[in-house]
Amino acid sequence: MKNHSNIETIIASTRCWIERVVVELNLCPFARKPYESGQVRYVVSAADRSEDLLADLHRELEFLRTTDAGEIETTVLIHPDVLNDFLDYNDFLGDVDALIDEGGYEGEFQVASFHPHYQFAGTQADDAENYTNRSPYPILHLLREEGLARAISGYARPDKIPERNIRTLEKIGAARMREILDECMRIEDNEE
Repeated sequence: MKNHSNIETIIASTRCWIERVVVELNLCPFARKPYESGQVRYVVSAADRSEDLLADLHRELEFLRTTDAGEIETTVLIHPDVLNDFLDYNDFLGDVDALIDEGGYEGEFQVASFHPHYQFAGTQADDAENYTNRSPYPILHLLREEGLARAISGYARPDKIPERNIRTLEKIGAARMREILDECMRIEDNEE
């Protein structure tokens, strides 16, 4: 992997972000259980071309398909060496959707997207709400539809989660969110 000390450090930075942002701030109320149960698989892709990343994504979808959800509920596919430009990454999500559709994964899996420079349409780059999807590295998060549906069915008003997240991050502020991401990027794998 170019420009990265080691896979363990990349995973440690990602775990820090999941714990401190996604779980502690409750941005995804469904993340705590698989995270605390150790049912999240972390894979660091060595891909430096989008075609290779798509192949890695396909392998991970197949891995999840053949692995019991009680063992591994979800995969976080981290790809530090490809699609670092957010617009390229955003364009690539169309290829991800095509793979889900053409590969027969529709209704079984969905992919959530996270990127260090994530920016929602209609926002400014420094708006706090963008941090709901900003991560230390570009990430494709593979989710089992069945597990997600089960989690959503037990949650009142899941449609209000995005609004609640925006309010939470606006209170915290973009500067503090940037600090948290920076702190996670400085973490060493032995601090886990």
